[in-house]
Amino acid sequence: MIIDGIFNINKPSGTTSFNIISIIRRLTGYRRVGHAGTLDPMASGVLPVCFGKGTKVIEFLLEASKVYRAQIELGTTTDTFDAFGNITRKCDYSAINPNLIEQSLFSFRGSIKQVPPMFSAIKYRGKRLYHFAREGAIINRQTRNVTIYRLELLEFKLPYISIEVECSRGTYIRSLAFDLGELLGCGAYLKNLIRRSYGPFDIEKAASLGQLEHAFSNSNWQQFVYPIDIVLNHLSSVVVNYEQEKVLKNGGSIDIKDTYISKSQEKRCRAYNKNGVFLAVLYLNSDRGHWQPQKVFA
Repeated sequence: MIIDGIFNINKPSGTTSFNIISIIRRLTGYRRVGHAGTLDPMASGVLPVCFGKGTKVIEFLLEASKVYRAQIELGTTTDTFDAFGNITRKCDYSAINPNLIEQSLFSFRGSIKQVPPMFSAIKYRGKRLYHFAREGAIINRQTRNVTIYRLELLEFKLPYISIEVECSRGTYIRSLAFDLGELLGCGAYLKNLIRRSYGPFDIEKAASLGQLEHAFSNSNWQQFVYPIDIVLNHLSSVVVNYEQEKVLKNGGSIDIKDTYISKSQEKRCRAYNKNGVFLAVLYLNSDRGHWQPQKVFA
């Protein structure tokens, strides 16, 4: 039986996101497997892994917000901004107090500009930045606009603080830790990171690799599969008739009479047939006034 969908995996610390992909390919026998948003090897937590036609929703999942729980060590700076790097500076942190931390965190809430770390997978002239970093080269990186929706201090126990961050796509928690240390004047690095949630996926319901492998050995792994359209639940939905279904499957556009859909500010919607089968993501072509398929799944 061919199944397309998404696994919500609790990635363990010490393994790469690509290793997780390799394991899922081995278990499922599928080649079309991809993750939405890399987690650093040091980090653990929610890693959505899409397979089959599920890979078509990765671009939509990347738009979702994420929640991280981070432990930061004050007074020390590393070249990678995390615990895997070499120490580049040590400073006195004894004057830091919770009030100062709270005041500093305020500067990072909302829409901010952030410089990605040198040790990152961002490409520069066709080459990953971490390759340049390992060669000792420093590349001027462009700032990125990211959004910090929520930033809270959870624990203060020098030299460590724990924070929880809800953020947009493209946010580097390592850079946030580094920038916080610079603002405090004592330096800081990311000691530990857990992704608590990613869009509709939560760590409380994430499956460990052990659970998944056990399920495959017992042929009941389907219990861990999430439907593709769970990523798109924030979009309105419409049911199309048989003729419209045929048009959509061939990439054609249709006219939707649904008043709620027509007045929606979100100019995209989910389309289903009368049997409840998820067909496509549609977008409104403003010039023609018709809805066209952005992605077809059925």
